[in-house]
Parts: sequence; structure tokens; C-alpha cells
Amino acid sequence: MFTGIVEELGTLTTRTDGPDSSVIEIAATTVTADVRHGDSIAVDGVCLTVVEHGPGRFTADVMAETLARSTLGRLTAGDPVNLERAMRADARFGGHIVQGHVDATTTVLSREPGERWDVVTLALPLQLRRYVVLKGSVTLDGVSLTVSARTPDTFAVSLIPTTLELTTLGRRGPGEEVNVEVDVLAKYVESMLTEGVVPAGTQEGSR
Repeated sequence: MFTGIVEELGTLTTRTDGPDSSVIEIAATTVTADVRHGDSIAVDGVCLTVVEHGPGRFTADVMAETLARSTLGRLTAGDPVNLERAMRADARFGGHIVQGHVDATTTVLSREPGERWDVVTLALPLQLRRYVVLKGSVTLDGVSLTVSARTPDTFAVSLIPTTLELTTLGRRGPGEEVNVEVDVLAKYVESMLTEGVVPAGTQEGSR
């Protein structure tokens, strides 16, 4: 479980592709300070498991499903990546509940620079439209953000200076792809309503 508060920018140093998976090595300092085998680290919003580690580096296996569903399949040596360690139970919860399970990728349509922030507009994938709401939470490349505008086909987020400086979103231009994870709470509510666990229109205590 993560919060969507990126801890540092790492760098993909090597990528070894196999028939149905890849092994990636990432250089980083903050997230490797206390890393252990089996730890979870979100890489551009994708939850990966640490396989090997050493001073300032760690490796992880990336399965075919992940390569196909996320932008990790297009990373090459030298690319920067957003990194976050799994959240601690005794720490402040600064973002929102992020699983590190990417729902889809989407494309940056435009950027509008402001005095101190950028407004980024992205295409809204059809299968995610019911989960993306104005002022709701969304995760882009592992960054917890608030939806600042919404149309039937697009949504926008506003990037503050810290996000522009400390994450890869500061350099994503029109035509580039990003990973999207919607708020899991919306998916749980939908599942309970559609599966009949909580009949629509029924409130606890009304019987």
C-alpha cells in the first residue's frame, strides 16, 4: 500500500528482457537506505518487489502483464522514474490509498503553464470514466493528484511546483503516456452495489 507521495526520482540503469518478463535495475538513494529483500517499492506507480539490492541500487522482476498494462514496458536505460516505499502504519497519510495496481495508461493532451503551476489535460479512457470525478483522487505515474476538471473524454490535474520539480510529471509533454490508477474506494463501492451486497437505495437501520 502506498500514499502517492513520491520520495525521490530514481534512474533505470539496466533492463534485461526475457521471453515473458524483464529484470530492471534502478539507482536510488532514499528508497534503498533501509531496503530489504521482498520489500515493495512503487516504480512510476507500479508496485514491484525488491529481488536484489546493494548500495544505491535495487532490482525487480516485471511480469508480462505489467509490461503490457503500464509504461514500464517502454522504459529504457537512463529514464527517470518516480519511487515510493510502501507506507508505514505509524506515519502521516499525506496522499490517498494507492495500491500500485495500474488500471490503464493514458496520453497527455496538453500543458498550460501558470505562474507557479501547470495544468495538464489528459485523455480519459472509456473504462475509467465512472471512477474519475471532479475533486476526486487519481494517481498518475505514482503521484497522488486531485482532478481539477472533467469532461466526458478528458480530465485535468494541476501540478504544484514541488510536483513539477520532484517527479517525472514535470517533464511529461503532449503525446506522452502515463500510468493511471483510480481510487480503489470507488471500485469497492461499485462492486458492492452491482453484486448486491448493499442493495441500491438501502440504508443501514432503515429496516
